[in-house]
Amino acid sequence: MAIVINLDVMLARRKMASKDLAEAVGITAQNLSILKTGKAKAIRFSTLEAICRELACQPGDILEYRPDVAEQP
Repeated sequence: MAIVINLDVMLARRKMASKDLAEAVGITAQNLSILKTGKAKAIRFSTLEAICRELACQPGDILEYRPDVAEQP
């Protein structure tokens, strides 16, 4: 997958537990885990906004584009 989720990095930088973030954002710990592991197929802008608000970061701090090896010329 070309989109990498760096949520675990931001959680570590902010010294916040996943369950605390899930509670603050209003999603289940299981859904946050799915997002953290990169298994999520989509994320709502409202959820991304809430995560950024709680972690005091920008969407680009959480989401990163890395081209797949097959996509490179």
